[in-house]
Amino acid sequence: MNKDAADFVRRNTLPERPALVPEIALYQASEALPLWQASEDELERMGLPPPYWAFAWAGGQALARWILDHPEEVRGKRVFDFGSGSGLVAIAAAMAGAAEVMACDIDPFAIAAIHLNAGLNGVQLGLLDRDPLDEAGDWEIVLAGDICYEQPLAEQAFRWLQSLAARGAAVYLGDPQRTYTPRSGLTRVAHYAVPTTKAIEDSDLRNASVWRVEPA
Repeated sequence: MNKDAADFVRRNTLPERPALVPEIALYQASEALPLWQASEDELERMGLPPPYWAFAWAGGQALARWILDHPEEVRGKRVFDFGSGSGLVAIAAAMAGAAEVMACDIDPFAIAAIHLNAGLNGVQLGLLDRDPLDEAGDWEIVLAGDICYEQPLAEQAFRWLQSLAARGAAVYLGDPQRTYTPRSGLTRVAHYAVPTTKAIEDSDLRNASVWRVEPA
């Protein structure tokens, strides 16, 4: 883990509990902290990617809630969390009794946040800091929370998730129907009203679903 990234996370976030998943504490950007207020242009000048890891997004909260409410879905299984961000979904899987959880994100600040958040919640996670989209993997459960915010990523990732489902993995997507959420190949398994904030979601409440990804 990058020590400078970890120090940045500690300086710019505070431990808070997502509204829908109060069992889990995360280092998150608060309205009182500069990271919350920084624009994308300001972050770019600082050489920082957008801090997706600093917020508990609606799709991730829905997926984490569903896992904690249905621990039998992951208990004793090998779990991979794609685009892990804060690590919320991966932490939920570990708390629900998964045999092994690998959290994946290409942002070094996300990797640092996941490491810190895992320690905050007393769970062990594996960390992968490379793009897995060309890998077959041997995971039994694959999870993805709120990954459909950019078209190229959403399309490429969904094809990959469907290929994993075709190989026998159980694949679940947490999503509040973002602009680039696929319109087919998904079966809804749960639905939640997620309290959020207008500062990041343009609404105080987002409806988010957990979807099972079907093979192509």
